[in-house]
Amino acid sequence: MATTLQEVTDAQLSRYADLIYRHTGIRISPKKKTLLSNRLRRRLRETGISDFDAYYKTLAKLNLDDPEWDAFLQEITTHETFLFRDESQWEWFRDQFLPGITSAARRGDRDRSLRIWSAASSTGDEAYTIACVIANTIVNYRQWKIDILGTDIGIEALEKAKQAHFSERAMRLVPADLKRRWFKQVPGEPLWEPSPALRTMVRFKQHNLMEPLREGVFDLVFVKNVLIYFDGESKQRVVKNIQSVMKPGAMLVTGAAEGISDILKRNMEQQRPWLYRLPE
Repeated sequence: MATTLQEVTDAQLSRYADLIYRHTGIRISPKKKTLLSNRLRRRLRETGISDFDAYYKTLAKLNLDDPEWDAFLQEITTHETFLFRDESQWEWFRDQFLPGITSAARRGDRDRSLRIWSAASSTGDEAYTIACVIANTIVNYRQWKIDILGTDIGIEALEKAKQAHFSERAMRLVPADLKRRWFKQVPGEPLWEPSPALRTMVRFKQHNLMEPLREGVFDLVFVKNVLIYFDGESKQRVVKNIQSVMKPGAMLVTGAAEGISDILKRNMEQQRPWLYRLPE
C-alpha cells in the first residue's frame, strides 16, 4: 500500500528530479528528499497509484497541462502569497514609477497605455495589488488603456486568481483606506474580492517561464519568489525570455532571494537591490 512507503531512494529521487527539470526548469536538490517523499505520498493517496515508480511512469507519460502534473507541481512549489508584500516596492511603484509615466503622458512623450506582467502570479495577489495601486494613484486611470497580465504554471492557482477571493490573512497588509475603497467582503464569507474597476484591468493565463511569452511587450515586469526554485542555466533562460518582452527603458522588479542579480547586471541597469532597467 502507498501509505507504508518510506522515502524515495536516491535513484528514484534522481529520476524525479530529472523529470521535473526537463518539464519546468525547477531543480530539486538531494536535500529535498524527505520533502519530495512526503509530497509524493500525498499524490499516491489521492490517485490510488501503488508506489513511487508507478507514479513516475504516470507523470512521464503526461503533458505538463495535465491536471495531475498541475497537482504535483502545486505540492512541490507551494509558497505563501499575499497582497502588498514587500512594502518598499509598492512605495516605489506608487511614488516614482506611476508619476513618471503619467508625467510623460501629459508631455506627449508616451500614450496613455500601460502594460504590466506579473510573472508567477500564483493566486493573483500581486496582480491585484498592482491594479489597486494604479486605480488609487492615477486620477484619470479610466482614460488609460491598462493591461495587467498574471501568469503561472499552475492551473489550480490560476483558477483561484480568476475567482479573486482573498482571505483576511492575504489582505492583512492592504492599507485600510484602499481596502474600503477597492475591495468588498464576499457575502457570508470571511473573504474579500476586488471591485469591478480592478477586475477590468487584470487577466490571467497559464505560462511556463522556461518558454517565450507571446503577448507583446511590457512597460514593467514583476518576477518574485519563483526563481529560487531554478538552477543557474534555467535562470538564464528565464531572464532571456523576460527581457525579450520588455520595452526599451522598461523596469523589472525582482524578489530579494531570486539569485539573478549577476545575470541581470550584464545588460540592465541596477537601480535598487531589487530593481533593474532595460536600457533604451
